[in-house]
Amino acid sequence: MPPITVVIFLLLVKLELGNCAKPNVLLIIVDDLKPSLRCFGDRNAYTPNIDRLSEKSFVFRNVFAQQALCAPSRNSLLTSRRPNSLHLYDFYSYWRSTVGNFTTIPQYFRENGYHTYSIGKVFHPGKSSNFTDDYPYSWSTPTFHPKTEQFMNSPVCVDQNGSLVKNLICPVIIESQPDGTLPDIESLNEAVRYLEYRRNATKPYFLAVGFHKPHVPFKFPFKYLDYHPIKNVSLPTNKDRPSSLPLVAWNPWTDIRLRHDIELLNVSFPFGPMPDHMSRKIIQAYNAATTYVDDLIGQLLVHVDPNTIVILTADHGWSRGEHGEFSKFSNYDEATKVPLIIHVPGLSTGEIISDALVELVDLFPTLVDLTQVAESLPICSKLVDEIACTEGRSLAPYMACKKMGKVARQKSAVFTQYPRPGVQPTLHPNSDKPHLKDIKIMGYSIRTNAYRYTEWVKFDPQTYKPNWKKVYAKELYSHIFDKKEDLNLAERPEMEDVMKHLHRRLKLGWRHA
Repeated sequence: MPPITVVIFLLLVKLELGNCAKPNVLLIIVDDLKPSLRCFGDRNAYTPNIDRLSEKSFVFRNVFAQQALCAPSRNSLLTSRRPNSLHLYDFYSYWRSTVGNFTTIPQYFRENGYHTYSIGKVFHPGKSSNFTDDYPYSWSTPTFHPKTEQFMNSPVCVDQNGSLVKNLICPVIIESQPDGTLPDIESLNEAVRYLEYRRNATKPYFLAVGFHKPHVPFKFPFKYLDYHPIKNVSLPTNKDRPSSLPLVAWNPWTDIRLRHDIELLNVSFPFGPMPDHMSRKIIQAYNAATTYVDDLIGQLLVHVDPNTIVILTADHGWSRGEHGEFSKFSNYDEATKVPLIIHVPGLSTGEIISDALVELVDLFPTLVDLTQVAESLPICSKLVDEIACTEGRSLAPYMACKKMGKVARQKSAVFTQYPRPGVQPTLHPNSDKPHLKDIKIMGYSIRTNAYRYTEWVKFDPQTYKPNWKKVYAKELYSHIFDKKEDLNLAERPEMEDVMKHLHRRLKLGWRHA
């Protein structure tokens, strides 16, 4: 039985939506979007449409992905199970075939009377979603992928000599692109078509729209650079690799090294620093790609029925030169932290800001409670493999308390992890994206309000088990005075008691947080 505060809150939801109406759900997932939004305090961002959504929503500013890699994070979010439960740390297994027939968010809604549809990148395409985006389990009809998605990594960027190359930074003229458009524009058009088609339907919908940008390459229409003059771009104050960072933790940004414009820089592997002028261009392009997606989201929201819960989030963050790193592939806040905005019709009439610790696995139980589509999800048992359960916690009680001005209970910690093939950064195997068979070390990380603590321990890819007795490296960052996670305190004797405490909590895991 939910607390009385939640019961009152959910009754208010029903009254606002109409006693007989089930709310529609629109889930927007933006690829590689860190909280680089104006409504999250980034003054260099230009995101007016997302900002407008935030003004009538619950805005969660301390939200973390479970792993900073697309497929593991998306499967974790959509099943509400963590990478260790899914046995997925790369792109090459499908949980229904390898672990269990676990229920997903859209599947749960489809089985309870909703029409469900996926547009763009929601599940990661490929083996990790059975090459079907988990259709027909999760979706009522086959999923939509833009035709121009096939050109994502094609040589369509013009270099200084006028040749077509595969650049990291790739502003384009839309009409000159294959088929005269871009994947996210195709996804927007399909989403608008679907929303108009469903406008008079009696069955509620669960629509998931996945936008590709700002994922690399930074391919967007030229005009969005105008919002981000290079003269306004500042480099991060912590742009150098920390001397106290363990080698195993280092992300050598292997994915962007393959791009033509980065190759021309001849940056030495794995520690050569990115030149400042290119770092500025990367930040500028990331911000421009974010503004491009913000524009598309604005055009989408115009067509959304008022009786719709809207959620906007991302699969993980993206480092833009902090600690000398780029891309994701780490346990740092820069790579794991994401925005989360939840609009509940009639209730989130103004901006309600939360700094509570939240995880993406919390989204499934939250949506079940907010829509009352079925009974609240049970917590996954250690003994029984429930098909539909959660390894997160519903945010509905917290949202109810915040809405009603009461003290809100929250998690005391969140958990992330990242695999490595060895203690040194390598190209072969790729230490940023190791295949399961190559994973020999797992970096398990606990994040509290005061600290982030990480242990890099021996890992068996056949049993999926860590060996806590074999520790290769430790990281400890104090968020009390070091919010950018620059100073590793793990070797400081005076921090020994803190580390022992966090080690115990890390091993106990999410059930005790």
